Amino acid sequence: MQLSQETDTATVLVVDDERDVAELYTTWLGAEHDVESAYDGETALEMVDESVDVVFLDRQMPGVSGDDVLASLDERNLDCRVVMVTAVDPDFDIVEMPFDDYLTKPVGRADLLGMVEEMLTRTTYDDHIQQYYAVAAKKATLEAEKSHAELATREEYEEISHRVERLRQQADDAVTEFDDFRSAFESLGE
Repeated sequence: MQLSQETDTATVLVVDDERDVAELYTTWLGAEHDVESAYDGETALEMVDESVDVVFLDRQMPGVSGDDVLASLDERNLDCRVVMVTAVDPDFDIVEMPFDDYLTKPVGRADLLGMVEEMLTRTTYDDHIQQYYAVAAKKATLEAEKSHAELATREEYEEISHRVERLRQQADDAVTEFDDFRSAFESLGE
């Protein structure tokens, strides 16, 4: 991650085939961050590299879709956060998709800026905590979009609920271990 610790300025890539939308997001984010735009999946894949901190990615694009771009980014194992920003209502297929968060259009300036800050904060966490937040975001997205009856009948929702609980427990265990270590270390100094 290339984030400047002095300025908290991130490098953001906005990927949306609707040029007006991409340019609006770029304008909104550009006051606080270094922002580039790609208007199709092919260009996005050419532009994204280790210098990019956050990618805002539309799902439905002609040619290389946002889902395809997401899969390619995952294969390349880049150290960037990916936020889907799309008019596609989330369905249970998101459970296995390797993104960090999901915003359903329309989104405002405050939503985008807040999400950049959230993604930058997440980069300071270890892998387990980052994974926990990504899975919890998917669960929350489904809960916001689906009825209780729909959620209760879907295996994908049950699976993601178990994953969230398992990752939360691992995070709690890690914090407990750290607190135990810190207490032991501090007692040595007394």
